[in-house]
Amino acid sequence: MQPHQLNPQIEPQFEQVNDFIINHLGSNVPLVEKIGHYIVQSGGKRFRPLLVLLASNACNYPHSEAQQDHIKLAATIEFIHTATLLHDDVVDNSDLRRGKDTANAKWGNAPSVLVGDFLYSRAFQIMVEIGKLEIMDVISNATNVIAEGEVLQLLNSRNPDLSEEDYMKVIIGKTAMLFEAATESGAILAGAPSAERQALKDYGRHLGIAFQLIDDVMDYLSSAEEMGKNTGDDLAEGKATLPLIQAMKESTPENRKLIRRAIREGGLEDLAPVLEAVMSTNAIQYTQQQAQQQSQLAIDSLAAIQESSFKETLVALAKLAVQRTS
Repeated sequence: MQPHQLNPQIEPQFEQVNDFIINHLGSNVPLVEKIGHYIVQSGGKRFRPLLVLLASNACNYPHSEAQQDHIKLAATIEFIHTATLLHDDVVDNSDLRRGKDTANAKWGNAPSVLVGDFLYSRAFQIMVEIGKLEIMDVISNATNVIAEGEVLQLLNSRNPDLSEEDYMKVIIGKTAMLFEAATESGAILAGAPSAERQALKDYGRHLGIAFQLIDDVMDYLSSAEEMGKNTGDDLAEGKATLPLIQAMKESTPENRKLIRRAIREGGLEDLAPVLEAVMSTNAIQYTQQQAQQQSQLAIDSLAAIQESSFKETLVALAKLAVQRTS
């Protein structure tokens, strides 16, 4: 079951978001449309726009045929997310995402970066249509923090001395921030009181952290077919994610030295022994436990939100985020 199928009331709205996205990829430059359609239709679960729909509905957004700003806002979040994926794949030299060739593998780095810029600008055009300065403030701040998070991750590349605290700063910036912006902006759109807005903002942040922690676990547990990207990509890029950070804490001196060298050098030459070293510790279970804690914090954050099927779906999503294998 796909995440949007958890709530029958959301499904038609979710389809409207998909239609809106496709209809707003138009450009006078054919390559822009071609790459835009390719990356947008490449099989993502649309987790982030779904959060906009659920948050706004949970706060009783009065949508109708004439009131469709929640659809526009959800599409805006997806355009921003897609732009970050295009840029990330260039920075990371990735050639596989969601089980398909990345845009940069098919068309090159320069077109991918520029189409990412197009999607960012299209997102801001849509926000102007919505016309709510408070939403623009939240989302423009989020895009700024995401960019900083990506730069911070780049600076930390091939650093085996990265602390768990510094690792958390990176994933809050590069991943959790857009989850947080999605849920908070949905609440703002619905005119929610400050307590509900804060509740959904906190929910988004904790959910985003949990989501990324499980992503980092899957880099060591899942096959390329399951995950949609190459196993060991993080290690190949010299990223010291939490499974490696924790493994170094628990490993023998010999394995610690192995992992440190693998992070410093990047590449996949040491993937098999590093996997063995990680599995000889409690690092995977530790990371999963941290994700479970963040998932529960997300659920606890919803205490201020009135009971509804949409709140129930938000709870279900928090649980699903830490149970997924792709």
